[in-house]
Amino acid sequence: MTGYQQVFDPVAGSLGWSALCAALPLVTLFVLLGGLRWKAWQASLVALAAALGVAVLAYEMPVGQAALAAGEGAAFGLFPIIWIVLNALWIYKLTELTGWDTVLRRAFGSLSGDQRVQAVIIAFCFGALLEALAGFGTPVAVSSVMLMAVGLRPMKAAAVSLVANTAPVAFGAIAVPITTLAKITGLDAADLGAMVGRQTPLLALFVPLVLVFMVDGRRGVRQTWPVALVGGFGFAAAQFISANFLSYEIADIVAAFAGALAVVLMLRVWQPRETLAARAETPAAVGGGATGTSGGATGSGSGTSGDTGSGDAAPAGTDATAADRRRRTGEGSALMAFAPYLTVVVLFAVATFGPVKTWLDAHSGWKFAWPGLDVVNGDGEPLSSATFTFNLLNSGGTILLLAGLITAALYGIGVLRGVRAYGDTVRQFRWTIVTVMAVLALAYVMNMSGQTVTLGLFLAQTGAAFALLSPIVGWLGVAVTGSDTSSNSLFGLLQLTAAQKTGMSPYLLAAANTTGGVLGKMISPQSLAIAAAVVGLEGREGELFRRVVGWGLGLLAAICLLVYLQSTPVLDWMVVR
Repeated sequence: MTGYQQVFDPVAGSLGWSALCAALPLVTLFVLLGGLRWKAWQASLVALAAALGVAVLAYEMPVGQAALAAGEGAAFGLFPIIWIVLNALWIYKLTELTGWDTVLRRAFGSLSGDQRVQAVIIAFCFGALLEALAGFGTPVAVSSVMLMAVGLRPMKAAAVSLVANTAPVAFGAIAVPITTLAKITGLDAADLGAMVGRQTPLLALFVPLVLVFMVDGRRGVRQTWPVALVGGFGFAAAQFISANFLSYEIADIVAAFAGALAVVLMLRVWQPRETLAARAETPAAVGGGATGTSGGATGSGSGTSGDTGSGDAAPAGTDATAADRRRRTGEGSALMAFAPYLTVVVLFAVATFGPVKTWLDAHSGWKFAWPGLDVVNGDGEPLSSATFTFNLLNSGGTILLLAGLITAALYGIGVLRGVRAYGDTVRQFRWTIVTVMAVLALAYVMNMSGQTVTLGLFLAQTGAAFALLSPIVGWLGVAVTGSDTSSNSLFGLLQLTAAQKTGMSPYLLAAANTTGGVLGKMISPQSLAIAAAVVGLEGREGELFRRVVGWGLGLLAAICLLVYLQSTPVLDWMVVR
């Protein structure tokens, strides 16, 4: 099969005209999704077709190579991303089957009965912990259903989870985005982590305030700003200290616990003047499309008497009665309710422990060149993205699967019920699976044909003003791929080259790619599809996009200004030397 060498100005030798063509798939995607309100899987497939058309017609990429690039992207969407999300949601479904989700709601309510405070604790702090350990959509998926469990309406729960999943992303999955960026650019990973740690904490200061505004508007900010500010400051301070003086790999873990502790301590000495009480409703099934029926003030409508939660008749000898009681009253051990998530934390901690991680890496890393794919860059060097890595044992999804098996054992869920619950989860998210695979296929076609690099190079022409636009490049990469790691892989060298041409700090621009990228996460079709699916709003991704895009662009503008000032004498003292 004919190979392909990337060209970044294929249209009349003009970078400007080429960038205009390269932007067509992205414009198509966002217009269909946000403007015409198409379903995410439909918009993604049309945008993929547009990307293939631009690759073949404008970039003269052979049809076979374009198709193979799309195939590898779709495979990456299936593993590890869908593998992670399905197992994370399966764990939550197991808690629903047994009524422990209602107990978890009561446990969070014991910290505060105020939904605005719960949004900070669950979406911001607990979501950051999940991002630190798993990433790839896990925090959005789990936080959304947990917010529904404490009474937020589905659309609001999904939007809050998406916006909350910003500040932690740069250090997510044990800081894989930064480690990857260091490998791509040849810069020191610790210094890169330190530089990112001088940008993202400023986001963390304000995100909790945004969350309480999303939950309850101006009244929410007016009544709960002290606890939101304390939680944001605790998180930001810990993230800065860890990234600069301890270890950038554990920055999110330290920050998540620090932020939660700050909120809890604040609540011991101060409470909001009024309480925004949780509604007495929970999802009937994870993402089942309904918010359940009303129960008592502490109850849940997730089941009826004699219902095991999975459609099974309640056989004699099971704990169906106990599960029903937990659903009605919320009574039960808080430790047992938190057990699945504590298990996740422990397993990820063990998997990232030195000797264990070394063993897992040595026994689970199957790397191979994607069959038939022959793409080289402008210098004739093979692209690293053409190599597919299948890390089964140390995949976040596999660790979550193990956590799910442990959860099933702890909750006394039989094999058949567990398998049936997993099958229900797969069936429920079938269109989300299509969306994620289509979006990653789109990303790989744009990346390998050279379309994404064309867009980056076009922005880099601005010279010194590129510091103002540098975060936008990272934002663009994450908006397309849904991954800060992928964005850093794609644009890391571009940022380094721009720094060398303009005389700016390579650490500043490389870090800006990461920091700007985290704000593209909330509008990525992959993230939107996951968030909409888990709360039962498949097909309404466009509405969700419109709810969060303004916050994303506003925070992006703030980061652009920060990076620009860091490139000038005003704030250059913040830059790693």
